[in-house]
Parts: sequence; structure tokens; C-alpha cells
Amino acid sequence: MSDAPGHLSTLASQCAARRFFVSKPFKIAQSVLVVIYTPALDVLLIRRADTQDTVFWQSVTGSKDALTHSYSETAIREVQEETGIDCAAGTPLAAGLQDWNLENIYDIYPRWLHRYAPGTLLNTERVFGLQVPQGTAVTLNPREHTHYQWLPYLDAAAACYSPSNAEAILMLPRFAPAAAPAP
Repeated sequence: MSDAPGHLSTLASQCAARRFFVSKPFKIAQSVLVVIYTPALDVLLIRRADTQDTVFWQSVTGSKDALTHSYSETAIREVQEETGIDCAAGTPLAAGLQDWNLENIYDIYPRWLHRYAPGTLLNTERVFGLQVPQGTAVTLNPREHTHYQWLPYLDAAAACYSPSNAEAILMLPRFAPAAAPAP
């Protein structure tokens, strides 16, 4: 190996070229759905940035970054990344995050199959709830979501694009601590 200046610039160019061709790892087909709600059962919905579909409202969702990550770790990370709400251990909202011990297994939407390893057709989604105070600030990550809204839970369920998300929201009165009575 030479220490000549030309050799180092060639090596740097080769490294840069390799980085250009390194592909993103496939998504893990294990994800979370986090229904964020207030004590009055108003539910936070967010609209995806990667679709032109203006009716694509959903709760917080996201895949594990590694198979060794727990669903709880994934839920905490996704809530922080997508909404700016911090519910990590030691924060005032940590006690509001509840694993509902429910899992949905569903077909991955065809438009997103390319994000998963070849042959991966199903996703397992663990459902959580996060109770936050009325007026909790939301700061969207503009790369992921463009708009948000708080809606009464029945209206939120009706506005969801995903049937499993709507179903989880409809179960909110059963899982929310000291929930308002269902209509």
C-alpha cells in the first residue's frame, strides 16, 4: 500500500462509491401500533408523508430496528421519533405507556413490500396505548408525517386508513385507565 497522495484520494473515492451502492437493510416484520390518547379519549392521528393519499390517517407505528429490541423499546422510540412525545422510563409520561398484550398479524400493503426481505408478506404488530394529558405538545418529524389531529375515539377510528388501527382505537375504553364511559 502506498502513502502517495493520489492513492489516498483514489481510496477515498472508492469508499464513497461503495457507500453510494450500499442498500438500506430490510425492515423487520415486527412492529408496534401506539394509540396515543387523552383522559377524555381524544386520540392523536397523524398523516403519513410518504403517500399522496390525504386520507391516510393513523396512530404511531413502526418496526423494530433489531430483532433483539423489545416491543416496548420500539414503542418508546417510535413515539419520540414521530411525535416528539417522550415516554421513556424516568419521564412523567412513562407510566402512561401500556402494552395491551394484543398482536395483529396482517398482510403488508403491496406498495411497501419492497421494504422487506423477499418473501416477507406478513407483519406482526404489537398494540400499545399511551395516555397523555390534554394539550400535550406534538412535534411531527416532517420526513415521516405532515399533519396531526386529535379526535374523539369513535371519530378517530372512522378516520383510520388501517382496519387494525381502527379496531385498536375502538378497544380504547376497555384498556384506558379510568376511561370515560363509552357512548
